[in-house]
Amino acid sequence: MHEPGVTSFFDFFIGAFDLKKGGIWMWPIVVVMALGIAVAIERYIYLTVSRAKNRFMLSKALGSLQRGDFQQAFTIAAKSSTAIGRMLSQGLSRYKTAQGRDDIEMAMEESMLEVIPRLEKRTHYIPMFANVATLLGLLGTITGLIAAFQSLGTVDAAQKAAKLSEGISTAMATTAFGLMVAIPLLIIHAVIQSKTTEILDSLEMATVKFVNLIVQRKNVKDSKEP
Repeated sequence: MHEPGVTSFFDFFIGAFDLKKGGIWMWPIVVVMALGIAVAIERYIYLTVSRAKNRFMLSKALGSLQRGDFQQAFTIAAKSSTAIGRMLSQGLSRYKTAQGRDDIEMAMEESMLEVIPRLEKRTHYIPMFANVATLLGLLGTITGLIAAFQSLGTVDAAQKAAKLSEGISTAMATTAFGLMVAIPLLIIHAVIQSKTTEILDSLEMATVKFVNLIVQRKNVKDSKEP
């Protein structure tokens, strides 16, 4: 058996999703919730796939670089559509004419600046939808309270208390629903932001690792030349 508090919580949670309770303002919140979930799912899938492809590309390119085969590494990177591939191809295309590691790093960092907007694309919409859901809930509550108080003038004195209680309950349901939509969206945004930061950190780490390998192999190659 469920505890009374737990049972009442679930009853309240399920009841908050009863769209008939909160009036017309519940439907715009549903639309906002659907848009927020759609963006969150798209971003989560994109970032998950991007991270997996970057790791696969990183392992292939590192193997070629460790063997000193720059041409093969460049061919692999140039054919890849991953962030790591674009960055590495830029760095390898610059290494022959580079005066030092700073030139290679600059080339890879320039490529990274093009990658960042793609990783962060549409992510900022999720907290915006959370804020809109909260504000729509408050708006629904305010308009509901106004309607409840206005209706008191048309009922008998004996019915005023019941009418007011019913109106307030309906109005507050909109705020509850808005918050129940907003809170999960904010949590989801934090998770997606964490995944984005993890990918960006891995790109920065890969940049340093690639530049070290490229410079090291370039120095070895130059030292062998007469």
